[in-house]
Amino acid sequence: MKTEIGTIAAALRATGKKTRPVKRKPDGSAKPHRYAQAWGLTAGDFVGTFLGVNVGTPLQRKLSKLAILLFGVAVVCAIIVLAANSFSSNKEVIIYAVATGLSMIPACLIVVLTITMAAGTKRMVERHVIVRRLDSLEALGAVTGIHPTSVIQAYADKTADICSDKTGTLTQGKMVAKRAWIPCVGTYAVGTSNDPVDPTQGDLSHTEQPPTAIKVESENNDEKGGKSHEDLLDDNAPLKDYLNVASLANLAHVHKTEDGWKARGDPTEIAIQVFVSRFNWNRERLTKEESWSQVAEFPFDSEVKKMSVIFANKDTSKNMVFTKGAVERIIGSCNLVRLERGAELTEMTEDFRSTILENMEALAAQGLRVLALASKEYKGETGGDDTAYDRAAIESELTFQGLIGLYDPPRVESAGAVKECHQAGITVHMLTGDHPGTAKAIARQVGIVPSSDAAVAKDVADAMVTTASAFDKMSDEEIDKLPVLPLVIARCSPTTKVRMIEALHRRNCFAAMTGDGVNDSPSLKRADVGIAMGMAGSDVAKDASDIVLTDDNFASILNAIEEGRRMFDNIQKFVLHLLSENIAQACTLLIGLAFKDSSGQSVFPLAPVEILWVIMITSGMPDMGLGLEIAAPDIMARPPQSLKTGIFTREIIVDILVYGIWMACLCLSSFTIVLFGFGDGIQGLNCNGSYSEECDTVFRARATTFVCLTWFALFLAWEMVNMRRSFFRMQPKSKKYFTQWMYDVWRNQFLFWAVIAGFVTIFPTLYIPVINHVVFKHTGISWEWGVVLVEALLFFGGVECWKWAKRIYFRRTAKKTGQADLESMVFSRYLNSDSVSSESEGQVDEKKAG
Repeated sequence: MKTEIGTIAAALRATGKKTRPVKRKPDGSAKPHRYAQAWGLTAGDFVGTFLGVNVGTPLQRKLSKLAILLFGVAVVCAIIVLAANSFSSNKEVIIYAVATGLSMIPACLIVVLTITMAAGTKRMVERHVIVRRLDSLEALGAVTGIHPTSVIQAYADKTADICSDKTGTLTQGKMVAKRAWIPCVGTYAVGTSNDPVDPTQGDLSHTEQPPTAIKVESENNDEKGGKSHEDLLDDNAPLKDYLNVASLANLAHVHKTEDGWKARGDPTEIAIQVFVSRFNWNRERLTKEESWSQVAEFPFDSEVKKMSVIFANKDTSKNMVFTKGAVERIIGSCNLVRLERGAELTEMTEDFRSTILENMEALAAQGLRVLALASKEYKGETGGDDTAYDRAAIESELTFQGLIGLYDPPRVESAGAVKECHQAGITVHMLTGDHPGTAKAIARQVGIVPSSDAAVAKDVADAMVTTASAFDKMSDEEIDKLPVLPLVIARCSPTTKVRMIEALHRRNCFAAMTGDGVNDSPSLKRADVGIAMGMAGSDVAKDASDIVLTDDNFASILNAIEEGRRMFDNIQKFVLHLLSENIAQACTLLIGLAFKDSSGQSVFPLAPVEILWVIMITSGMPDMGLGLEIAAPDIMARPPQSLKTGIFTREIIVDILVYGIWMACLCLSSFTIVLFGFGDGIQGLNCNGSYSEECDTVFRARATTFVCLTWFALFLAWEMVNMRRSFFRMQPKSKKYFTQWMYDVWRNQFLFWAVIAGFVTIFPTLYIPVINHVVFKHTGISWEWGVVLVEALLFFGGVECWKWAKRIYFRRTAKKTGQADLESMVFSRYLNSDSVSSESEGQVDEKKAG
């Protein structure tokens, strides 16, 4: 367990504590009430876990709390019904009390929610995303971040952050070696190539100047002064030594087939192998024609950041160590260097190490990933297993051979995807193993960091881009005191990524992490949403993740976020639809208790079976249709929802009450109009139990109320397609002023046919004998259809007026907040370090206190 694999396994097995710790004094002692407090909190956690109110995603916790609340309300409603009828033991009263309680329970919510999320996962497969956990889409989509109109809100609620790898995710993963520097020879450059694995494309050029003295104006300059590899190799022993390391400390294979050049292996090593193949110094040729044979191999280790091999040369009878890796680690292991062609090796000084670092910075500033190459003669014993060698001794006292700069161009869509993340209120962090200069250059190209540091405070600029060594040296308290968490961390290790996730959580941020290697699995598991790479990802990383990208493309994360927000929107729509119906039914049933016959027993405006019919049949299918609605055009341009409020925003809660009360008023008015306006009132007895001539008016009034409530529920589903825009103008830019609503209704055919089915199924319940009188406790209606039509028009009018009022309110609210440049808006919280620092410290202190 002391190896890196053991550390990773331990991190994967780690789970949160299930018991609350006892608060102790500085000397370790604790009073008895502290033990009781810890036991009480632990018991509370157990109950909360059992009820689901403190586990799962924010949506799951909100729905669990809603279920508990509605259960309590349902019990109260049932008691009210019984109390209004003097706790009568009459069977009809008891059934009605139970039905009234059930009217507050959105029975089909869980079914609709599950089907909606399952349908979302099917859509994601078509968009290069495989969802391993259903709730991960909701978790990635239902988050709040940098509000376009209020930067401080980024810390007021839970913010969204994506920690992404660079190579292969933000970049193409198709590396090309662009520069090679050998201290005693100069700099070699490779011109533009259309095929990264074809060594015959792109001219080779050479200059005796180091990278620090070269000004790169354009890539086209690389092609000027091209030379053949034979000329460059002629009487050039330092170049040959350099190529030996680059070719043999390399496991990639580049070969020519009938279909062109092919390569297999790690993208970094493929790029280096292609570079040496330009000189006809391919590994395959050296091992087959030049008498080189491998003796031992020491694979890349993320801790030492080096890989080495030992090769034997049959012609010279010498064993050579060839090593490549991170520049800082390699030069720390080197003690010799050749400063002039033909001269002897000299001892490497600290001044020359600084020169190497300056040249590395110059290459990194061009967006190149820089590696160092070194070698030495191995005079120890060979043979046996690789573990028999002392790796530390083998990778020490090396001779520095040079640097190689690899360019991995950003994906074309990466800059646009990062911009969409910023528009969506999501902060993007880059965690990479590359040099800080390389990472910062690529981050600037794709928009992760500001285009200029001029307007950024120095302490914030230093914190935005850092190295893993600097980050890991800080304690949690020091990290929490940083003005901002780094946007770019270079030279990352698995531990660094885990600490970054923990730091985001302490700042109350919602973190998504991408990764592909085995060493990424702890951070993938620790993140709120782990995102693994499907093409280059290891099985361990995929198993620890929640989402897998089949194309390894950062832009595909936007697809997952968009789908998550679409689902979040649709969940809001059908929850609003369901709870509005519940409010309408509950108000109608409870207020309807006031209608009593001559015996003092309430005459119910809706029968129990009618209540169940609306809950189970009328609502279920339209709600599924709402769950399948397409994403709104501006879904990625508007502020995301707050995790603190969840789906129950102030707007949703007010809408539920307004629509529910409006429907209840119309239902009660229809019952009253038919019963007292055009009828002769309540004449019979036991009109809740059976049909009679005296109860005909009551049965007609009940049927009218049932039809009205059913129609309202169906019409409300169409109105909920857009919670603010008019049903008749959901597409404001459309020129079809009078017919656009027809296209909108037909677009979601599942919802269309669900509503039509709801209309059609009303008639059998009204007019089929036995079913109407015995089961539903109502009868067929005739002239009452006029009342239904008028009530339907009033319903539409009320809903449209409410939406119109909302549009005016939100339009005026939007005018009060000005629009700003996207970059200024996204990075404005980095411009004033004092306010951000105090804000972040306050959030961390508040979280610790809680």
